[in-house]
Amino acid sequence: MSQTHLETPEDLLRFQLRTAMTMEHDSLAALEELSEAAVTADIKKLFRHHADETREQIENLKKVFQLLEVPESTAPSPSTTGISKHAESLIARSAEELRDQVTLSAALGNEHYEMAAYQGIIIPVTAMGATDALQLLQANCEQEIHTSEELAERLKQLVGA
Repeated sequence: MSQTHLETPEDLLRFQLRTAMTMEHDSLAALEELSEAAVTADIKKLFRHHADETREQIENLKKVFQLLEVPESTAPSPSTTGISKHAESLIARSAEELRDQVTLSAALGNEHYEMAAYQGIIIPVTAMGATDALQLLQANCEQEIHTSEELAERLKQLVGA
């Protein structure tokens, strides 16, 4: 399903849902890479935990597609591709002593993008009155917010802030 030209709010919402699905799949792949690159066991565990949450978020999105009667599919997510490439570049050039800081910072950037993406979907779904879909999207967004807070707290501990 190609949507190269968006003409209606419904077109935009469908496209945003499709890019959100891609975003979560990209995030899952990135979390695996960040977990491998991290040095400290608790940071690796944090990434593995969020990967489990991301799998739940993908399932939630699948349900949202069904509830809104939108065919489930994906669309390119240049933002998450760019965030992942940036993280790979930083990891490749970082000394091992910096790997935990680099991975936490990269993950934090990704979480902030995901929070914004979900908020951009939640607002029109709220206006539609699609409460079941809204609950699933809000659950995903709340997980992203919680993960962002965890990452920021762990980063502060790491750098002594």
